[in-house]
Amino acid sequence: MDETEFWEIVDSTRAAAGGDPEDHADLLVERLVRLDPDSVLDFARHFESRYNRAYTWELWGAAAVLLNGASDDAFDFFRCWLIGQGREVFEGAVHDPEHLAELLGDFDEEIDGDGEELGYAADEAYEQLTGAQPPDLGVPEQAAEPEGTVLDLEDEAGLAEHFPRLWDRFGG
Repeated sequence: MDETEFWEIVDSTRAAAGGDPEDHADLLVERLVRLDPDSVLDFARHFESRYNRAYTWELWGAAAVLLNGASDDAFDFFRCWLIGQGREVFEGAVHDPEHLAELLGDFDEEIDGDGEELGYAADEAYEQLTGAQPPDLGVPEQAAEPEGTVLDLEDEAGLAEHFPRLWDRFGG
């Protein structure tokens, strides 16, 4: 599976789910079980590498603005959700999290920003297909600390200053 097919699967299942992350995860599993196990593992590798790539202080700060705070777990689930938003939103956010102010439509922190189940979709599909846990994907481990300059995620004034467009649209 190449990157284009990965994003097509993400986009088509998100569109069919109407943007609901839990429905998106269910539809993603349904779509993945129509593939062979090796393709599901390829999908998982693409997902995992993007998940690790999004482990930055800048994105964590953006998540804190969008979610009105972001614990370790909340940021993990946010990164899954961000991948689920598709290539344009993901790449735009990784390049500059401030772009989320323009890339996102309405954002409901009760529904949006939490894609925990998306992170398990490939594992679930693989288990349904094979009856076994997925093997090690061979993707380099996530760094011990997020990439970039540490941000104080508790400092609302600092976040507002660092992310002015995001803060104007979603903060406070």
